[in-house]
Amino acid sequence: MRDVRLDPCPKRMEFGPCGGVRADLTCELGTVPCPFTGGAAVPWTGPPGRSAAPAAFGHEGPVVLTDLTSPPYDPAALGRIVRTIAGSCDALLIGQHHDEPDFPPTMLAVLAREAGGHPWVTLTCRDRNRVVLEQDVAGLAAAGAEAVFCVTGDARGPSVRPDVSQVFDLDGTRLASLAAAAGLPAVVPEAPDAPPTGLRPARLAEKQRAGAGAVVLNHAASPGRVAEFVTAARGHGATLPVVAGVAVFTDEPGARRLEAFPGLEIDPAAVERVLTASDPVEAGIEAAVDEAVALLAVDGVAGVNLSGRGSSGDDDTAAAIKAEIGHRIRSRAGTRG
Repeated sequence: MRDVRLDPCPKRMEFGPCGGVRADLTCELGTVPCPFTGGAAVPWTGPPGRSAAPAAFGHEGPVVLTDLTSPPYDPAALGRIVRTIAGSCDALLIGQHHDEPDFPPTMLAVLAREAGGHPWVTLTCRDRNRVVLEQDVAGLAAAGAEAVFCVTGDARGPSVRPDVSQVFDLDGTRLASLAAAAGLPAVVPEAPDAPPTGLRPARLAEKQRAGAGAVVLNHAASPGRVAEFVTAARGHGATLPVVAGVAVFTDEPGARRLEAFPGLEIDPAAVERVLTASDPVEAGIEAAVDEAVALLAVDGVAGVNLSGRGSSGDDDTAAAIKAEIGHRIRSRAGTRG
């Protein structure tokens, strides 16, 4: 296990790097160099994880995972939006955002299930210490969550709740081990185009050894880039199902917001085509479907994640856009059994 006391990570990670490494290899939390960029992937030294894929992979055809975006602390709106998109996807990815807190994860899982959704619920190490994470994992299992998305968490911006501490008792890899040991499918992120790119495939294999049962990739520059990453990860021993990120945007604010995330790459030509189209909404929908179909043709990619709000308008409009994309993907790539 890495001795972070000698080479400290501002997020107290032991199994880094996270997806927030800048192009100059400094940490998103400041100007200090990321301590995980100079060598090989940190090997998992804990007990071998009990990797289990979420139930969505037990059916025929590709998995469609859709980001759930709804107004915080509004159960009626959440239920309405889940009902809009549930029939177009196999699972909902429920986030945990530093700038938009919401109900506790267990409550979100219950509300999503009551509305007909299949929740994969994010837990971040940013806002929760180890005891609370253990409680959340147990609660999500009891609430019927189909997976836990285990992330270290992006840093809270300097203007976002400066009165609130950032915890980072664990990192995403150790959280995946905890969730898998509790019997929940642990899903992890990875960022193929985040520096240092050469380290990312081996790091994914170590996450699987810790207990990860599936991975959701951040947006990459192209399907070819995803293929390179998956091939390299397989070479390091990773066998878990891969869900590739699809950029969903239909207007300039949505595109720019995705482009601003660290570790994400979006095809600038696709952005230009959508934003200059006579009907940017239709163009954005078709661009997402085309990207999804191309990604699903990559050997080793078992599903796609419709990522992003979809629209800078209201949440119901954004949900309808993502639902339409999901239906079109199923029509072109095959239906689920």
